[in-house]
Amino acid sequence: MSASDRGGAEVVATGANGASIERLVTSGTFSLDGGTWEVDNNVWIVGDDSEVIVIDPAHDAEAVARAVDGRAVRAILLTHGHDDHIRAVRETASLLGAPVYLNPADRMLWDDVHDAAPDREILNGDTFTAAGIRLHARYTPGHSPGSTCFVSPTLGAVFTGDTLFQGGPGATGRSYSDFPTIIASIRGELLTLPEETAVYTGHGDATTIGAEAPHLEEWIARGH
Repeated sequence: MSASDRGGAEVVATGANGASIERLVTSGTFSLDGGTWEVDNNVWIVGDDSEVIVIDPAHDAEAVARAVDGRAVRAILLTHGHDDHIRAVRETASLLGAPVYLNPADRMLWDDVHDAAPDREILNGDTFTAAGIRLHARYTPGHSPGSTCFVSPTLGAVFTGDTLFQGGPGATGRSYSDFPTIIASIRGELLTLPEETAVYTGHGDATTIGAEAPHLEEWIARGH
């Protein structure tokens, strides 16, 4: 992993066409069901020196703008509507001049934070393109009703938000979440990807589909 000169973001992967995946880590809080926790979030920037897509610009709009560094932003994609992922997104969108996309099944979470609706909806199968890289939306409910992952076959990557982490599924013990649903999503939509696919998560370290797939039955036995 090499450091980028763009506002502290790090280049974590590069493609044959010069496109790259950059990670920026931001810090803040997550609140739900009356509790508040300190969290570090991964912000993902996918593209090249001219244009990018930004995924989950959490907590710090100015830090995200510095990392984008003047590149054209084709879309701001949200993997889900928990407040740590969305609270800074309106300010970020204003700084970057880009539309915000969210799966409509998470509108109740969005509406707890923002008065105005997201700019556009994400539906299963939608595609988003920057720098010749296509991201394909895969609907993966469970952590939240509208949780969505983004697959890039060209980069051999999937951006899973809080659906799949190194070591198992995202949390399902809070409002609007469901353990059997997240297991079905992971089994049907993520573990079907090639085992070498890199998994870029909403928090913490990356993993691969091949590293996680053998543990599915352990996760089911462990429960949420």
